[in-house]
Amino acid sequence: MKNPYYSFLWVSASLAILLLALSLSYFSKSQWTFSPMPITADFILTNALIFTSDETIPFADSMALRRGTLLRVGNYSSLKAVVGSGTKELNLNGKIVVPGFIDSHVHLISGGLQLMQLQFRGVNKKDEFVRRIAEAVQSGGWNNDLWGGDLPTASWIDDITPNNPVWLPRTDGHMGLANSVALKLAGINNSSKDPDGGTIMRTASGVPTGLLIDSAMKLVVSYVPELSIDQRREALQRASSLALMKGVTTVVDFGRYFPGTSVDRPWEDFSDVYQWADSSGKMRIRVCLFFPLETWSRLRDVVNKVGHSISKWIYLGGVKAFADGSLGSNSAMFYEVAIHAIGDKTNDRILDMYASVISKNGIRDRRFRIEHAQHLAPGTADRFGELGIIASVQPDHLLDDFESATKKLGFDRAQKGSYLFGSLLSGNATLAFGSDWPVANINPLGGVRTAMTRKSPAWENAWNPYESISVHDALKAHTISAARACFLDKDIGSLSPGKLADFVVLSTDSWDEFASVGSASVEATYVAGIQENKVKSMIINVVLYILVEKQFTCSL
Repeated sequence: MKNPYYSFLWVSASLAILLLALSLSYFSKSQWTFSPMPITADFILTNALIFTSDETIPFADSMALRRGTLLRVGNYSSLKAVVGSGTKELNLNGKIVVPGFIDSHVHLISGGLQLMQLQFRGVNKKDEFVRRIAEAVQSGGWNNDLWGGDLPTASWIDDITPNNPVWLPRTDGHMGLANSVALKLAGINNSSKDPDGGTIMRTASGVPTGLLIDSAMKLVVSYVPELSIDQRREALQRASSLALMKGVTTVVDFGRYFPGTSVDRPWEDFSDVYQWADSSGKMRIRVCLFFPLETWSRLRDVVNKVGHSISKWIYLGGVKAFADGSLGSNSAMFYEVAIHAIGDKTNDRILDMYASVISKNGIRDRRFRIEHAQHLAPGTADRFGELGIIASVQPDHLLDDFESATKKLGFDRAQKGSYLFGSLLSGNATLAFGSDWPVANINPLGGVRTAMTRKSPAWENAWNPYESISVHDALKAHTISAARACFLDKDIGSLSPGKLADFVVLSTDSWDEFASVGSASVEATYVAGIQENKVKSMIINVVLYILVEKQFTCSL
């Protein structure tokens, strides 16, 4: 017998469905309409001179933000529709606003560690080099070109470090100086052989001088104890503070790996530092991470599992290989006399390799990069554009390399083949600007100014002024082009509706003055619409390592 309870439920359900259908029919025929809640901005900037890096609207005077993204960009009247009772407004009194700067090439944690360690940036005399070691004061890696080019030797510092093994990397990371105690500890002597990809510098009689180049550095570096997780986490925070102070909201981080060091370092930093900071809400700038080529299969597995975007703070970029060293450490590869390529010969080799890959596998959106591309042979600049290769360059290296390049390459060759920003753009190449910090200072406005003027304030004449570029092109190289170079142009790089609200307020309200000499400083840096450049005081200290019951002093 059918249960009357279930029959009742069936009748009730049928009646409810019938009533719902009649109701929908009635409302569809009526004049009633249902409008969505109006979208209102959390925050609007007005009375500004906004350089957007977006070709559809190059300049604007106002922009509206909502939940960390850009809602509208244009003139003030176009924003009125999204202004609500809770919308905050900031009048910038005509100040210039630009997208958050993207530094396309840094070693972020290494830079943060250098803020905590013995450094040598700015040393221009032998006596000063020795004095800084003796007094263990703060300053960046040593650069022999600043004191005339003579390379240091262990004998320079042995007297002041008779008991401590000491390792002092050069500013470019491709060479380092060990004192005699460190050489002995590492077992380096007259009979030691050069490792593959490296050189033990020697006197005419075969005695090691203390200088080690590229992979030879591992002979000493392997004895330097690894930094603690807490030290590396602190380094990230200090590096982020400095970056924000300079207007940098995103960096492309090539990690702590250099020839002669462990390829595991970037991966340890990824898990111990970056993922920790992300999960604990301590990320303050966005990072796009590159890893050593030797670990490409590991990166592939991670990307296949979680994708390229770990969060809105961490992106997985790709892998990097070294094809040569540097001009300053005499390890760059040239036709007459470095993927990372300094010398003209290596740049051509890498372009040939990329061309072969494109020819065999077809054209697609690979966005291959060459890091540095400092010295190019005649005709090479055009090949970047023809092949669609991104030139990831560092303008301020121009200031450091002028004397060294002129001395080692000759004036004419250095003039015609070095830092060819104008030629690269004329050949339709994409320029992505960076600093290579801590090799050079992290300072995008300085890089923009250098690309425009090609001279330091102390120089009377520019280095090949025909290769100068405009302020528009220089800003784009540090914003939208830099974003495109690391596949982040859908999220950042321009002040366009829908993108993340990362931007910088400059100190000037004169576009003409800024466009002529690049003169400005950072007044405020915003990440996701929040002002972030409140820099904590940086405590300067010197890190002393304990090794085999001895103190091992090291600047990494």
